[in-house]
Amino acid sequence: MLKIKLMILYVFRCCIYFYCRFMVENYVMTSKIDWPKAIQPLLKKYKNTKHPLDYKNIYQLLVMVVLSAQDSDKNINNNIAPKLFEAYPDMKALSKATEETLFQFISKVRNFGNKAKWLTEIAKTIKDDKNIPLTHEGLTALKGIGSKSANVILREAGKPAEGVIVDLHVVRVAPRLGIATGADPKKIEKQIKEILPQKDWDAGMAMSFLGREICRPQPKCEICLMNKVCEYYKSNS
Repeated sequence: MLKIKLMILYVFRCCIYFYCRFMVENYVMTSKIDWPKAIQPLLKKYKNTKHPLDYKNIYQLLVMVVLSAQDSDKNINNNIAPKLFEAYPDMKALSKATEETLFQFISKVRNFGNKAKWLTEIAKTIKDDKNIPLTHEGLTALKGIGSKSANVILREAGKPAEGVIVDLHVVRVAPRLGIATGADPKKIEKQIKEILPQKDWDAGMAMSFLGREICRPQPKCEICLMNKVCEYYKSNS
């Protein structure tokens, strides 16, 4: 009986030892990655790639960004935007709308009641396309526009990044790569901003594109251009 207990204890200690060794080696491997250099191929691949929302100007983009929260880009592009912008082609026209008149155009959007309220408030505040703010502070002061939405609008307007875009795809991709940990978008953004210089903050949108195309819930790791530095790939290959 004593021999069995000793054997179990020995096996247990061996398991702890190898587990700790693996974790230390994995941490050292990850910490050695020069992310400002390693992220460059991803930035190059998706440089100047337009956001999946099919907008024609900044007014349309702002409206579509508000509508797409917790909804799909496909739904906004195909089912909502054409008729909505036919009725309200610019901010001046939208400023004359009421929540009720918007319902017929956006009722198939999730949380359409609040979004109609936000859009009418935004339009009455801005009044004209030329008054759309193009700073993170100015955009997030508007109803229905959070940090991620503001970052998207600034990117598409060609303005310098003031933050990192972290959507549901980035929440999946960034921890897999090892450039960030956790599932909180704000904490992931903070980590990426600390690791990468501001000129490379478009890495957020680049990771989003990667998540849409390659790093899906069932990832296509073998064809991913980031697999040489990807923590997920190294631990699962």
